[in-house]
This record gives sequence, C-alpha cells and structure tokens, in this order.
Amino acid sequence: MEKMNYRLNIRMFDVMTTETTTLSAEMKTFYDKYLLDNATPNLVHNQFGQKKSIPKNGGKTIEFRKYSTLPKATQPLTEGVTPDPNSLEVKAITTTIKQYGDWISLSDLLLLTAIDNNLVEAVQLLGDQMGRTLDTLTRENINSGTNVLYAPAGTTVVTQRTNLAANSLMTAQLVMKGAAILKGANAVPYDHDYVAVVHPYVAYDLMQSEDWKDWNKYTSPEKMYEGEIGKIGRVRFVESTEAKIWEKAADSGSLSVYSTLLIGKNAYGVIDIEGGGAETIVKQKGSAGTADPLNQRASAGWKALHAAVILSDEFMVRIESCSSFATAAAN
Repeated sequence: MEKMNYRLNIRMFDVMTTETTTLSAEMKTFYDKYLLDNATPNLVHNQFGQKKSIPKNGGKTIEFRKYSTLPKATQPLTEGVTPDPNSLEVKAITTTIKQYGDWISLSDLLLLTAIDNNLVEAVQLLGDQMGRTLDTLTRENINSGTNVLYAPAGTTVVTQRTNLAANSLMTAQLVMKGAAILKGANAVPYDHDYVAVVHPYVAYDLMQSEDWKDWNKYTSPEKMYEGEIGKIGRVRFVESTEAKIWEKAADSGSLSVYSTLLIGKNAYGVIDIEGGGAETIVKQKGSAGTADPLNQRASAGWKALHAAVILSDEFMVRIESCSSFATAAAN
C-alpha cells in the first residue's frame, strides 16, 4: 500500500501569529467585544451612574447637568390672565476626564509553541483588569459622599467609623432606614427600587436574618442587574468583592469596615464606556517595523478615558458596618 504523507500547518489555528501586520475589521470587533464582555461583570459601581458619552474633539472636561425641582404651583390662576412662565434652573457639574491603561507583550516563541491562544487569554485578563480599575475609580469617588449611617454596636449608637465594633453588623432595619432617607430626599428609584452595592461578607450577615429570609422566601424576582442577589423592601442588592473596605479602621485597628451604598437614580455620573471611553489595542507580530526587526513581538492592551462625579449627594446613603464573617475568619 502506498504510503501517504500529510503536512499540517499548526499556525492556521493561531490567527494572530501570521505575518500580516494589519488587523482585520472583524478581528478588531471581536477583540473589542471580548474585552468589554470581560470588563462588564466588574463594572458594578458604574452600572448605576448617569451615563455621559465622550464627544469627539470635545476637550477633557465632561459636563453633567442637574435640573432643580420646580416649586409647587399653589397660587390659583386668574380667569383670562396668562401667568408668567416658569423657567428651568440648570446646574452644570463638570469633571475632568483622565486616561488609564495597560498592555501585555507576547513573544513570537510563546505564540508559536503555547497550547493556549495566549493573545485571546491576554485580552481576557486585560478586560478583567480594565473593569476592576474603572470600577475602583468610580467607587472611590462615590464613597466620598457625606450621607452616612453607622451600624450601632448592639444598642450603642455609633457616630464615627473608628467606634464601630465587632457587633456593628448590617441589619434589615439599617437598610430600611437608609431607604427612608432616600425617599425623604425624593430620590428617584431604578424601576421602582433603589439599589445597594454590598460586599459578600456583609451580605452574609444580612442573609442570616429572618428579615432577609422573609423578604425573599416567597418571591424570586427577575435579576435585573449584574451581581444581584435579592431584595429587602424597595432595595435590590448587588453583591461585589469590589465594594469599599477600610482595612483595620475600627476598634483600635483590629477590625475592617465595609461600605454598603444605597443609591437612587442620578446620584452620580460616569462616562459611558461603550460610548467611546474604552479602546482595545492589538498589535500583531511584525507590525512594529524597525522597532521589532526580527518580528519577535505581538502585544495586547487597553486604554480608557474615565471620570466619575457625585451629582446629588442626598440621593446616596453609605452604611458602614463590620462583618461577623470577617471577624471569625481573622480569628
């Protein structure tokens, strides 16, 4: 029987190690989508901000507009007389955008010999990094608000972070108090409910209570948001390990303090990432010209313009508490 020889080009399975120096539109779209898909789960704090897209050639200053509520029209109209018109009162809140980013270099040998598609893996990791980075930048900004509730230490009222104790835990009562503050400020809810961003260790304490079990026992609401775990009253909880933590901030430096943010609509503004705030940069091997004379390197990276700003401080309440789970783990 005649012996037949077959030759397999293993390079055909690695589309990004060809000698072509340009990236096709289809591949650019693929990597853009792949980066954003991996960034989105980490953009918890950005989910609930008022979105503002970046205008092309619009400079570095982003402007959000806040409209004042019209006063009640309690004066009766005079028959046949047109009253003076009212007017819109607009307050412009501006912030400066800044650019962030990172990149990974990939050698030709790695791309040629590795089992995994390292360029795809690199874009996945970069997407995760971008999401966590932009989320943290927003988180730090909106946690600077002044509307704060401190979890009491048992029956002892706490008025500052350093006085929080091991038994200063999150409760349904605190959640309802925070929601009442938002209602009193006429904060507009998201689709009938406010939103709370909560750390898993704080959610653990909340889920132990009968109040949580009662609220979620007979209802299975459709999960509207990334990371949503349940609700109490008119507050939907979104869980994230990226929730703000002040390490060793209470009880003489022995306890960490956790932020739970209760948020109403238009409390803060952020750049709309998919509207032009983020970019994927993939450079194929051989694309650097004389800077890479032996065609030894490919790279993947991201850069993003970002800004976040509080628009209405009264539309957010920050609840600070400790966690029994964290205390137990520390011991």
